[in-house]
Amino acid sequence: MINDLPRSSAPLNSHVFDWNSLIALPTKAGECRNFFDSATRTLARMECHATTLRAGERAHEAHQHPDEEMIFLKEGQLEVIINDRVEQARTGAVLFFASMDLHGLRNAGAGPATYYVLRIFPRDLAAS
Repeated sequence: MINDLPRSSAPLNSHVFDWNSLIALPTKAGECRNFFDSATRTLARMECHATTLRAGERAHEAHQHPDEEMIFLKEGQLEVIINDRVEQARTGAVLFFASMDLHGLRNAGAGPATYYVLRIFPRDLAAS
């Protein structure tokens, strides 16, 4: 979780999350919008936020974690580290990071890069 979004143990109900109603919270590298961080009917937890990085910035250093993560690149260009390789992602790309794979992102474009993050925590995964 990027910011202090309260985590709910009640299952997430079907809902439309409006981009324009979310607060853009400043970060050291750009900004973040939090959608939800909650249990679902089938998962222990699912967390979603959107990050906008300024040109050349990283949200954080490459890291790994037991949960799985998907990134949907709304706009911009990202340099993507996955374990021992570096790839480029452009607007519309979908990235998947498997459990415990080292991964990191850097805005490799001249303008902002905005992407949605979806982290998936199955019930049999230790809480993190």
